[in-house]
Amino acid sequence: MRIVIPVKWVPDTAGEKQIDPDRLTVDRTSVASVLCPVNEFAIEEAMRIKEAHGDDVETVVLIVGPEEAGPTAAKALSYGLDRAVRVTDDAVAGSDALGTAQVLAAAVRTIGFDVVLFGNQSTDARTSLVPAAVAELLGVPSITYARRLEIADGALTADREHEEGWDTVTSPLPAVVSVVEAINEPRFPSFKGIMAAKSKPSDVWDLSQLDGLDSGLVGADAARAVVTSAAPRPPKAAGTVVTDDGSGAAADALLDWMAEKKFV
Repeated sequence: MRIVIPVKWVPDTAGEKQIDPDRLTVDRTSVASVLCPVNEFAIEEAMRIKEAHGDDVETVVLIVGPEEAGPTAAKALSYGLDRAVRVTDDAVAGSDALGTAQVLAAAVRTIGFDVVLFGNQSTDARTSLVPAAVAELLGVPSITYARRLEIADGALTADREHEEGWDTVTSPLPAVVSVVEAINEPRFPSFKGIMAAKSKPSDVWDLSQLDGLDSGLVGADAARAVVTSAAPRPPKAAGTVVTDDGSGAAADALLDWMAEKKFV
């Protein structure tokens, strides 16, 4: 069984991000970029499946990004995954969620897979669209928002989280799954894992090496979601202070303020 874990190179959530005024995209030089924290839950779940099934499981981390994203693939390998594939091609720049899904689906198809294991969203875009889009492009079942996952006898069982609780669903393999943070507690890479990652297989592909990809469907020119303008976030304004003098006027003032802000 082969599990492919797509991960993303994202701006550090703690960093102060800036927009490139010409391209209207995040200026990657203005902030450090890291392995998306949500991906760690998918990596951990892949490792648990591998530990449960032994040598019958191969885990492959997949990342789409520039050469600078290489350390992110190495970080993913340090958790214990088997090998990495990085898709690096200038033509990918500016892709929206659907364009990104096109590249990932083609890469997954080229690698070969039984399970594709995503985090449910990335910390930069937060669309939650890509996992389901990849499943649609691959023509396989999509299980989203999984909080528990079990694989046995060529089938997958998951508890799928929703607003009122969760549903237990089953699916044949191959399938695409996205997991939520409640599914596990990610481990920390060990020193041994960090050192071992340096010698693990790591391939770099361009778009021409991907199976069945129409390159006209990716990149800024093909994007259907387009940023037309951007402005810096305004500075935080001073809050409204209501002082209670015992007369009851403070309650009226607070109610008026809440009504103005449409809280009531």
